[in-house]
Amino acid sequence: MQDASAALTEFGIAHEVEVVSAHRTPDKLVSYGREARGRGLKAIIAGAGGAAHLPGMLASLTPLPVIGVPVPLKTLDGLDSLLSIVQMPAGIPVATVSIGGATNAGLLAARIIGSADPDVAERVEQYADRLESQVEDKNQRLKDSLS
Repeated sequence: MQDASAALTEFGIAHEVEVVSAHRTPDKLVSYGREARGRGLKAIIAGAGGAAHLPGMLASLTPLPVIGVPVPLKTLDGLDSLLSIVQMPAGIPVATVSIGGATNAGLLAARIIGSADPDVAERVEQYADRLESQVEDKNQRLKDSLS
């Protein structure tokens, strides 16, 4: 989940980090989800392993977009988490990234926030431009090494 925080920091997006468990801290979960919008949050990234109920429970408590990150554990290497997060009932959507995909969760949150914030949108576009340049550089290095 540190990678999600790093991605948000790269885009200059203020964010908070909180450890909440759907099963071990249910009261904290409910208050966190219900109060998130009032604290000014624009999206929630929730990492969860095993039964992975955290993202879905948060989505049931807030109108904010929730991005679920399946966390790989010893058993099943995160596949159980992925299936739990992605199989939400109609009406309670959770955007789900790949197992261990915290970086993409941060990038998705930046895009969501950028849809209403032109400054963030510009930084997202600049990031995409840098990725394109990196691919072109790799392509050129490969061609140079083969000629």
